[in-house]
Amino acid sequence: MSNSDSEEEFCNERTALMSAEASPTTSYVDNMEAQESTGTQTNRHQHSDGIPIPNDATDNGILGTGPEVRDSTVDDDDEELTLKYGAKHVIMLFVPVTLCMMVVVATIKSVSFYTQKNGQLIYTPFTEDTNSVGERLLNSILNTLIMISVIVVMTVILVMLYKYRCYKFINGWLILSSLMLLFLFTYIYLGEVFKTYNVAMDYPTLFFVIWNFGAVGMICIHWKGPLQLQQAYLIMISALMALVFIKYLPEWSAWVILGAISIYDLMAVLCPKGPLRMLVETAQERNEPIFPALIYSSAMVWIVGMAKLDPEREPLQKPINADEEMEENDDANPGDSDTHDPVPENSDRGSNQEVHIHTTSEIRHSVEQVVEERGIKLGLGDFIFYSVLVGKAAATASGDWNTTLACFVAILIGLCLTLLLLAVFKKALPALPISITFGLIFYFSTDNLVRPFMDTLAAHQLYI
Repeated sequence: MSNSDSEEEFCNERTALMSAEASPTTSYVDNMEAQESTGTQTNRHQHSDGIPIPNDATDNGILGTGPEVRDSTVDDDDEELTLKYGAKHVIMLFVPVTLCMMVVVATIKSVSFYTQKNGQLIYTPFTEDTNSVGERLLNSILNTLIMISVIVVMTVILVMLYKYRCYKFINGWLILSSLMLLFLFTYIYLGEVFKTYNVAMDYPTLFFVIWNFGAVGMICIHWKGPLQLQQAYLIMISALMALVFIKYLPEWSAWVILGAISIYDLMAVLCPKGPLRMLVETAQERNEPIFPALIYSSAMVWIVGMAKLDPEREPLQKPINADEEMEENDDANPGDSDTHDPVPENSDRGSNQEVHIHTTSEIRHSVEQVVEERGIKLGLGDFIFYSVLVGKAAATASGDWNTTLACFVAILIGLCLTLLLLAVFKKALPALPISITFGLIFYFSTDNLVRPFMDTLAAHQLYI
């Protein structure tokens, strides 16, 4: 296989895995190569959210107005591919969200430390230890306003830092946050779990375990590592943060904050000047991935991309191609071999081989690993507030499993509807509003209607 063939294969593999955010390029292959690559290159255009979209939409922006006339079989393949990837990405998001909520609920049900109220966050200074319903509601609203204001200010600061390319400051900020979560919060969590299950462990062993856990997590999140290990660490970080909110947020304030954060998420993503929308648009304009410590990605592809050779070095390859063509002509026409001048072994052919080795070594040195994130991306804040809702339901609903399971199912239904809207609108959408709304409705309806009804049936020993 020649060097040009290998470069063409790299290009074909790279363009087959690229998302549709990049402008579609014109194919310069001949008809035979186009027919051979039809099976592998058809309908690979994908949106940045991971949902496949038809080629007509990526090429012209309007469905059904493409210059090419596609038959019914290609349309059937498009529909099958869309359904396949849609279901695949739904499952790939259901699994981590379910695991995060299961970790939180299992901890709430087993470790009493996270259900004991012995303090509040600095962001919720107003207490709810009062008998007056009006005063308690007012304090919860004030706590919500302070909490949402802090979230808005910190988000705006992050967007401004990213806009003015203060990457080092952002990376330092995220690294410090990850250090605190992976070391301090893990130490507190393991200590309470060992106390609950009466597990004896000396401090050197505990520090050794926490050090290895935190160091590997920092490497996987902020540098390189296996995708599944990185996803596991992101899920664990979200669960630890959710447990902190569940412990230190007052009961009424937690429910009001969940409703307010879903409204804020809706405005921040969909409004033209919303901070999260500006962050996503700026990252797309710069063709840069958003920081992995903030985003959970359902899939990741490692691609080997080749850098282009300098125009000054391109003529060095021409003698190689001419030499190869001369050898092919000699093999094809053995009778005409006498017409060519003999080439000494240590002269031109040797220099051509040296040039060939030199250029290939330069190409290999110029090969860089490019990380392309595909699939649907979900912010860690969505994991945290999903888990806060389910954890609060498990902690405050008199330990009723019906309410907990109802909130769990409601969040998954809302997430499924969000992914359905994502496939329809093909743009970034907030993941909190629908799921949190369903979760709140299911929580209060189940806690106030279904649970008393089930308790009455159990008291009278009636089974449906």
